[in-house]
Amino acid sequence: MSPSHRSSSTTRAHRLNETLVALPPSGIREFFELVIAMDDIISLGVGEPDFVTPWNVREYAMFTLERGDTSYTSNKGILALRREIAGYMAHRFGVTYDPENEVLVTVGASQGLDLSMRAILNPGDEAIVIEPSYVAYKPMVALAGGVPVVVTLRYENNFRLDLAELRAAVTPRTRAILLNYPSNPTGGTFTKEECRHIAALAEEYDLILISDEIYAEMTYDQEHYCMADQPGARDRTIVLNGFSKAFAMTGWRMGFAAGPADLIAGMTKIFQYSMLSAPIMSQNAAIEALRKRHQNVPHMVETFNQRRRLFVEGLRAIGIDCHMPEGAFYAYPCIRKFGLSSREFCTRLLKEERIAVVPGTAFGPAGEGFVRCAYAAGFQELEQALEGMKNLIGRL
Repeated sequence: MSPSHRSSSTTRAHRLNETLVALPPSGIREFFELVIAMDDIISLGVGEPDFVTPWNVREYAMFTLERGDTSYTSNKGILALRREIAGYMAHRFGVTYDPENEVLVTVGASQGLDLSMRAILNPGDEAIVIEPSYVAYKPMVALAGGVPVVVTLRYENNFRLDLAELRAAVTPRTRAILLNYPSNPTGGTFTKEECRHIAALAEEYDLILISDEIYAEMTYDQEHYCMADQPGARDRTIVLNGFSKAFAMTGWRMGFAAGPADLIAGMTKIFQYSMLSAPIMSQNAAIEALRKRHQNVPHMVETFNQRRRLFVEGLRAIGIDCHMPEGAFYAYPCIRKFGLSSREFCTRLLKEERIAVVPGTAFGPAGEGFVRCAYAAGFQELEQALEGMKNLIGRL
């Protein structure tokens, strides 16, 4: 058959990249589409703070627009912002970076993940992903030509990383370990000892660590230990962070990557041919956010801490098992005993009680039997959500 006689359906089937076609849609966004089509929903679904970006940050961004700051910036980002980021990393987490060549401003921390995967993975290289994990991790590895290798966290082990299983997952093809702590979705984090063991393993096998620490400020019962601050880790670690969560700046799409100059240079080269630069008005807003961090961040974090205890204690009171999150703003309750799949539980809760949470399977197969609840909502909404969940399980 000549090309002109091929059916349109057959032709279209070959128009997309095979890896892309094989990827499932985001489990979070897929469920969120159901939510936006309904009215009067209490949503604990999307991981977005309910705080508005602080006024001083918005005001400064408007000021820079009024003075005419509307141009491209350096591919790496405004130098003043990179200096603020380097200062923040040094003072807050004890890791020093040269703002000239070891810091890259990205369009959200998610872009930093994409750039880092594409910069370090060769076709067929393996990257270890710890599940349950944020929905983008395995797809970003695959889209970069890599192979995600999963290490599973277990509820029975309080979602703690089994270091022996992590070691067993390393093969001659392993190139990187992708970390996220505090975790989306479990709310778990690493102790200092765990961080040091991970760093030592990476040094032993000459692996790169991609450490997504976007929720670092939201660590409640211990200090956050930056992976790059561990012995032997700084020169093999790319730290991803940003402004969406603790700074309440989701829509500004501001993130950053900090790491060794050669890795940042590789990420920047990809950036040059794709995004060019992050928006200048968002970069200016981020400068102000870092300058006034102590005025805004502590209040938000303490509010999330209070909600964390109210919500998890409320879950336990109505008979739903849930570990107390150590960080971020997610509870990850276990709903196995109710006899419904994660998706069935979430669908019924949405349709019958108008409460939106996310099926645990959105974060990998190990999430079956769990749901993710973002307690980034007001106290009254959290109490109403608990009441709705109580009503649902009372009917099961």
